[in-house]
Amino acid sequence: MGMATIVTTMLYVPAAALLAGVCLLAGVSVSAFFSFGGALHPVVGLFAWWAIFYLPVAAYSTFLVWGSRDA
Repeated sequence: MGMATIVTTMLYVPAAALLAGVCLLAGVSVSAFFSFGGALHPVVGLFAWWAIFYLPVAAYSTFLVWGSRDA
């Protein structure tokens, strides 16, 4: 799971920048988007987005990368 943590952290900033750009084009406030409409503190919201990004990366690294190795 360490690999998933590293990959998620590396991709977090570029993915967040892309989402922020999409928010600006859609007319949504970036702070509202990253704090889930103000429901969470901004720091907690950023951690929640990191966790959302972590789930697919963890699944990928667990089932596809490590599952394909011969024992």
